[in-house]
Amino acid sequence: MMRKKFAALGLALMLTVSLTACGGGSSAPASSAAPAAPATSEAADGTAAGGEVKGLEGPIAESPILLTSVGQSADVEMVKVMMDKGGLSPETNSLATEADLGDSKTLVLAIGGSSKGLGAAGIDANQELERVNKLIAAADEKGMTIIALHIGGEARRGDLSDKFVPPSFEKADYAIVVADGNKDGLMSDLASKAGIPMDEVTTMADVVEPLKAAFK
Repeated sequence: MMRKKFAALGLALMLTVSLTACGGGSSAPASSAAPAAPATSEAADGTAAGGEVKGLEGPIAESPILLTSVGQSADVEMVKVMMDKGGLSPETNSLATEADLGDSKTLVLAIGGSSKGLGAAGIDANQELERVNKLIAAADEKGMTIIALHIGGEARRGDLSDKFVPPSFEKADYAIVVADGNKDGLMSDLASKAGIPMDEVTTMADVVEPLKAAFK
């Protein structure tokens, strides 16, 4: 009888030890636990990490302004109308080169590809990209402020237009986009990588106010 009692006690003790070991293995001492990663992080310039960007917090640009197309769509004319409405009065040259920068202090890029527009200009997409890359590089070297605008929304996306978005954002100081054109996060991701502020607006007409606010 005593032997059975000892056997039962031994079995109970083994089970207790086993359960304690399993329970203890699921938690580590506080001193060895890795610190939890923050839910969000923010770069020194105020741009949030992970494809999220903040809007512009104050004016950065000055006149004179040179407005050019990136892709030869009619959007450049729409931007011209909006800038005039905002009292900014840019010089507009859809085919501007580095030689046209003159004494301009701000370069505004109206992004949007159009096969019809490229054809009318007598160039192809590769030639347009070459012009734009050289123009942006020259503006950046001069210390000009560069503002990238994508106002055409979803209709101004696709294989042709998308070629012109990355080079426009790479050296830009600020971007404004119509939200429908950024459903896939392409432009917010590019702005985040470039470390620049970007504002999204609902419609093309809403571009005027943030664009005006960008100028001193």
